Amino acid sequence: MAVTKDTILEYVRNEYLEDGDDREVTYNTPLISGGIVDSFSMVSLKVFLETKYNVSIPDAKATPEAFDSVDNIIVLLKEMGVE
Repeated sequence: MAVTKDTILEYVRNEYLEDGDDREVTYNTPLISGGIVDSFSMVSLKVFLETKYNVSIPDAKATPEAFDSVDNIIVLLKEMGVE
């Protein structure tokens, strides 16, 4: 899962941080509660995960808590059967 964690982290950094934004984003950085990912961005992140890992994440599982850090996303993906 280390490669998966790095892939998601890189995606978040590239897609949601503006040029010049010097905030450090790590595996446990709060993404939603920290203001990095908003509700619209969460939808695009969900689509990215579903496409990249060939899974369907039910809306009931796609909660702000589940998407609030890369570590939380990894837990969710494991529930979806991603290794």
